[in-house]
This record gives sequence, C-alpha cells and structure tokens, in this order.
Amino acid sequence: MTTAFAPYNLGGIPLSSRIVMAPMTRSRAYGPGQSATELMATYYAQRAGAGLIVTEGTQPSVVGQGYPDTPGIHSAEQIAAWRKVTDAVHAEGGRIFLQLMHTGRVGHPSLMGLTPVGASAVAAQGQVYTHDGPQDFVTPHELTETEIAETVADFAAAARNAVEAGFDGVELHGANGYLIHQFLAPNSNRRTDAWGGSPERRIRFAVETARAVAEAIGGDRVGLRISPGNPFNDIDESDRADVEATYTALVDALAPLGLAYLHQMEAPEIRDLTVRLRKAWPSTFVLNPSTGTEPTGPDALALIEDGTADLIAYGALYLANPDLPVRLAAGGPFNAPDRATSFGGDHRGYTDYPALG
Repeated sequence: MTTAFAPYNLGGIPLSSRIVMAPMTRSRAYGPGQSATELMATYYAQRAGAGLIVTEGTQPSVVGQGYPDTPGIHSAEQIAAWRKVTDAVHAEGGRIFLQLMHTGRVGHPSLMGLTPVGASAVAAQGQVYTHDGPQDFVTPHELTETEIAETVADFAAAARNAVEAGFDGVELHGANGYLIHQFLAPNSNRRTDAWGGSPERRIRFAVETARAVAEAIGGDRVGLRISPGNPFNDIDESDRADVEATYTALVDALAPLGLAYLHQMEAPEIRDLTVRLRKAWPSTFVLNPSTGTEPTGPDALALIEDGTADLIAYGALYLANPDLPVRLAAGGPFNAPDRATSFGGDHRGYTDYPALG
C-alpha cells in the first residue's frame, strides 16, 4: 500500500493524503470585481478529496491581473466571495491554499486599465488572450525601488486577506513566467541595481516577498511554486549553469524562513536538479512531475516512495476527475478533459465531470 494515500502533516495542517490538486487558471470569476462565484465553490468542493487543493492563480492587486475573469483577493467583496469557497471545501473535509499570482509583464492594459509592470522594461514575445481576442504583449513599466516595496506589501496584504477568507494558507506563484519568475530569469530581469544581475540579486524579490508574507501570516502557512528551466511566457533559462546557481541560491535563502513547502513544476530533462533541490529543502517538497520524464497517473506516486517528493501535484487529471485520489487508488479509469472548456464558460467542462459510481 503506497504511502501516497496515508495522512500527512503539512507544518501542523493535517492532510488526508499526499495528493495535491495543482493550481490551474479556469477564468470563471464572474462575480462583482473579479470575485469567486457559487459555481467556483461547487468546483472546489467536488475536489475536496485531495490532500491539499491549491487554487487557480489569484491577483494580489489590480495591476497583477493578466487574464480575463481571473479572481482577485484585494477587495472586501473578493474576500467575502472566497469565504464561500473555503467554507464549501472545509465542509467536505478538505484543505485549501490560495495561489497568489501577480502576472507582471504578462497581461494587457485592456484587462485592467493599467500598464503591466515587470522587473525590467522588456516585453515578452507573443500574445495574451483578452475579451477582444489575442493581443500582443506590451512593454511593461519597470518597477522602481519604491514600487517594488509596494508590490511586496501587496502580496503580504493579499495573504492576510486570504486568511480572513478562510484559506489554510497561500502559495506564491514564482513559476511560469509571472512576476516573481520574471525577476529570477536573466532575459526578463536586466536590472543593474540590487534587484538584478547576479543570481543572488535576481532571487532577492522572491525572497523578500516570501519573507513579508511569512511575517504576515506565519511561514507554516506559506508555500512557493517554482519552475526552473520552464520557457513559458518567453522566459529563457536555457543556461543550465545559471539555472542551477539561481535556484540553489534561492533554496538556500528561503530555507531559514520556515515555509510550509516548496512546489516545483518540473521542466523536462531536469530531474537531477529536482533531486538536488529536494535534498537541500528543509521542509515539505511538492512535485508536479514533468510528463516528459514521468507518467501523470498512478505511476507518478512512486516518486513519493523513492523519496523524490513528499507530495505529488496533479494538474490536467484534476480538470476532469473530481475524485482523482479514488481513481488513482483504483488505477483508473480516468475521464479525459475537454480542452475547449478549460478557460471561461459555464458549468460544462467544469462541474459536470462524473465521479466513479
């Protein structure tokens, strides 16, 4: 019997298993001011059988929004709306963290009426989806020292709001080419001040943000997601030596903060770095394994048995399988997700996937 289905203590938070629902943007925050809805409460409650749910990326400020109909956690109405979600999940015995996602340069003025911000005034190559269709990324406003401090404070305030909304904790999104990742990567961070240049300077924004959030709500309620080597949203971390130096320095700097977990979204062919980061990390290590190196179904749970990870996070399988732990224990069958309904829309492809039996 694999230990994946055994209870786990996440820094004092009891989890029913070691299976995590990974954060996935669904763009259905149709409530007032980008607020969560009753449908979202149903969606997350259906998946409360996960050991831990990490929500879709949620903006800590107005300028942090990068996609249509994504939820925020910076207003009173958003806090009240999220409370309905956390109450629904807790009523089903689940645990839920809110992912705080500031998209930085990934966004468009038509989404929130503001110019996106970034580590440097360097536009990402490509387009972002808006209500008016795909739009080219714009050149972001480079954050000043004062604005960096204000942004860090926004993360801390959002974390306090999340606790007020009933979340068990928060996860900082430092992956997938969003703001924290933009500071980490040399092609999006071309600063020459104390926030850019060497790996030790490029990790500073991530560390300062994690420290501020830990001080606001307690480190045992804070996780961080990273994705070393992931090129999503025009991130270039192809220099392997730089990637290893950057993320090793990041783990070393974060270790004293007493965070609940480190969550790695694994890029292909980077397992050796994954293993090193896991060994260096002092608390819970969550892995969303690369589909290029590991199966995404029951076989991925072997990574818990061999010590590669403490918890395994599933993304795509959770879209279509609200009772995923039950299906994993049974070895399937698994519903196939309808990719056409992944972003936006109504209950179809969202809350209408059947459970076993």
